[in-house]
Formats: sequence, C-alpha cells, structure tokens
Amino acid sequence: MNFTTSYTDDLRLAHILADNVDRVSMSRFKDRSFTVEHKSDGTPVTEVDREVEELLRAQLSRVRTRDGIIGEELGSTGTAARQWVIDPIDGTQNFVRGVPVWATLIALLDQGEPVMGLVSAPALQRRWWAAQGTGAYAGKSLTQATRLQVSSVPTVSGASLSYAEFKGWEGLGLGQNFLSLVHAVNRSRAYGDFWSYCLVAEGAVDIACEAQVALHDIAALVPLVREAGGAFTTAAGDDAVTTAQAGGTASTLATNGVLHRSVISQLAPE
Repeated sequence: MNFTTSYTDDLRLAHILADNVDRVSMSRFKDRSFTVEHKSDGTPVTEVDREVEELLRAQLSRVRTRDGIIGEELGSTGTAARQWVIDPIDGTQNFVRGVPVWATLIALLDQGEPVMGLVSAPALQRRWWAAQGTGAYAGKSLTQATRLQVSSVPTVSGASLSYAEFKGWEGLGLGQNFLSLVHAVNRSRAYGDFWSYCLVAEGAVDIACEAQVALHDIAALVPLVREAGGAFTTAAGDDAVTTAQAGGTASTLATNGVLHRSVISQLAPE
C-alpha cells in the first residue's frame, strides 16, 4: 500500500506524548503507589495503566480530533482511516514486580496499516521509533538518535532467539515445534514483550516470536522491525496486524528477514 502522506509530524507528536506520560509512569514505578487488579483473563492491570492511557487519549483528542483511538484498557473510539493504537504499559507484570522492562507503545494505523510506531521504556532510559519510509531509530530524542539495522546472520543455527514464554505455543499445538526451534538456534533468551522486537531491530537478536498477542502489543513494533530491514508476520507468515484485527489476537514472528522463511518452516509448517 502506497501512502502520499508524511508521518513526520505524527512521529514528533508521539515523542511529545511519550515525554508527558513517561514522567507519570516513572514516578509511580519508583514510589510503588498503585493498586493492582486482574482482568477476566487473569492478567494484571494497574491504575497507572489506566492513568497513562487517559492522558494519551486526552492529548490526542485535542490535537488529532479526526483520528480514531484504540487503547488496551479503554477500548476504541472513532472510525476514521487513521487510528492511534495505545498500550499504556506493555509489560505490566514487570511494572508490578519492579522489573524495569516495560514501555509505553504508541502507534498509528492508516487504513489499517501500521505506519508509525514509538516505544518508550523510561526505566531502561531507552526509546525506539520508526515511521514508514524514514528508517528506524533508537535514542533519547529525535535529535539524539542512532539509525537501526537488523543483523545479517544467515543461518538459524547461528541465530539468537528471544521469546516471551513457552505455554502459549503449547496452547496453539506448536509446543514441540517451538522447542525444536529453541534447540536449532545458537542462543535463546526470554527477553520478552516489546524488548524482543526492539532487539531484532537493533541487530542484537535475530528472531523474536510470541504465541498470542493483541493489536496494541504489536502495532508500534511492526514499523520498527520493518524499517530496520526485518520481517514481521504471524508464525505462519500471514500479516500479523490484519490477523490481530480480525481475530483479536495473533502469533508473531519477527526476524532479520534473511531467516524468515526458514523459521516459518520450522515453527509453523503447512
């Protein structure tokens, strides 16, 4: 799909939004002053998740009045072709336990296609971002950034794999396939959540995969991996964003691109 619109202004806005909410989330993370509840699926949610999403929604409603918003905690508003996708705290379980691997994810879909994504992990003092056609970057700001490039590792046997957890693959009936992949690679670590995909974009990891994620989990990560030169699909090679939009969840596979078909054939063969 070709777009004639530049997303540079949207990317600048995403940085401003992240600056504003990072101060809130980091303050609450440090002082531990928040309550924790559990959703119907058993996953935790804190008042900070809701507070951050409310702040992002309020700011977007003022400056992007025609755009729709899809948020993890507060649902969808609007039916515009342009939709902002928000995950206020990706890695809530880490946030709750005091593990610094969590982030706010801000993405923009245009006609269903993820065209801009920003990942802000203030406890790690790291931020990653990308917009369609402009490349992927990491750094502290737009003016202090390094352009990202995926690795050139050519074989699965030489690759580094990052994943979230094993249970989900069993639930898909792919447990043995996943274990075979773990044994086939050179190194495997469960960095988990957003960080796995950021590491693929940086070239530090060659393969990242998860068994079951929602749109808000991946919308910001797809442009990051793709603009760094990688590939991002479901485990079977389908479009992950379209699959998540249609069914509510999707499996994911992100690689340096060179390895993609080989990993699909091992993880989810036809």
